[in-house]
Amino acid sequence: MTNIKLQPAAKKLTGTITVPGDKSISHRSIIFGALAKGRTTVRHFLDGEDCLRTIDAFRALGVTIEQEGHTVTIISDGKDSFKEPTMPINFGNSGTTARLLLGVFAALPFHITAYGDESLTKRPMDRVVLPLRQMGAKINGRAEGKYLPLAVDGQKLSNLTYHTPVKSAQVKSALLLAGLLAEGETKISEVVKTRDHTEQMLTSFGAQVDVSGTTVTIVGGQTLQAADVYVPGDISSAAFFLVAACLVPGSHVTLKNVGLNPTRTGILDVMQSMDAAIEIREHQTEAGEKIGDITVRYGPLKGTEIGGGVIPRLIDELPILALLATQAEGETIIKDAEELRYKESDRIEAIASTLRSFGAELDTTPDGLVIKGNQTLQGTEADSFGDHRIGMMISIASLIADGETILKNADSINISYPGFFNDLKVLQTDNV
Repeated sequence: MTNIKLQPAAKKLTGTITVPGDKSISHRSIIFGALAKGRTTVRHFLDGEDCLRTIDAFRALGVTIEQEGHTVTIISDGKDSFKEPTMPINFGNSGTTARLLLGVFAALPFHITAYGDESLTKRPMDRVVLPLRQMGAKINGRAEGKYLPLAVDGQKLSNLTYHTPVKSAQVKSALLLAGLLAEGETKISEVVKTRDHTEQMLTSFGAQVDVSGTTVTIVGGQTLQAADVYVPGDISSAAFFLVAACLVPGSHVTLKNVGLNPTRTGILDVMQSMDAAIEIREHQTEAGEKIGDITVRYGPLKGTEIGGGVIPRLIDELPILALLATQAEGETIIKDAEELRYKESDRIEAIASTLRSFGAELDTTPDGLVIKGNQTLQGTEADSFGDHRIGMMISIASLIADGETILKNADSINISYPGFFNDLKVLQTDNV
């Protein structure tokens, strides 16, 4: 465990950076590259710990995957070329790897056991396991398959019509992957539309997918063909510097080549509703994913209400938006975000305890937070709880806190943003 001493910003943040590749798309590029026939090349891949777990899992299945920097090459002959792993597969801290790959493993003619770290073994897997069992999957584990470790005995899966009870792109994606490998037509309906990277990538790899409102339909047995994938910058990583520029007086920051998929840009909508000075320049589309540059300038902010359909579009950005709310004029209410309690930590409690340690006043609710604005933060000692997004929230809070802040368990940031502190340093030194 690494502890880091952080100091308040000595001057404004200025400059231009390119944030790491999108974590969701990086995971999926490996999965679809492994399922496809041929040679898939992935550029601007996020080599954070979570995505490397997905690579390791497919290597354990015998897939050839080569990595050089942020470029990954996958050579596969599709699922029929997979081999049964000889050892249990370690998902580490990656909920995406765990849930999506359960959808794949369930359809393979193998016995596969999988486990995760202490945090992941506390996160619910039954949201994926139960519908997979309806398709004929045999999955066993702790608490009747609710938690890792899990043992999967692959079966020929049948089609499924399913209404997801939780707002989770991971559940939808796991079932679409299982549906791709199953017989017949699988139809998944959501309560609220969630991020659609899986649907976009299925199309890019040659599959036919029907999307109608919040319902996605796929026919099993389709053969995927290898494709080249460019991974746009992760808006969830960009969010920390978008907020930092809003908080540190005089700041002016540009983030290049950020993914602007409409199912992910809720943070931009909310920041604009708070009167943040944001300029968005969309300049290209790659494999259905919009990409552009975002510029943010420091300025006054007002509180807002965040809830309803926007929540799935910014679920991972709520920690840093909670920090932003402490500096806005008036009260900010976050609601309908009960899914936060099932992330790498109980993020509602983690956000609350962390911001309180900085001296902020706020209340928790079963599904969110009520945050007072215009607050002065004090330097503190704060733990990331092993949660990368909490760790980065603490780091940005330290920029506007009075006095030194000590971030405990800073290593967690490597899960999604290994170069986070280097990019922060660039913005602190690129002043003109």
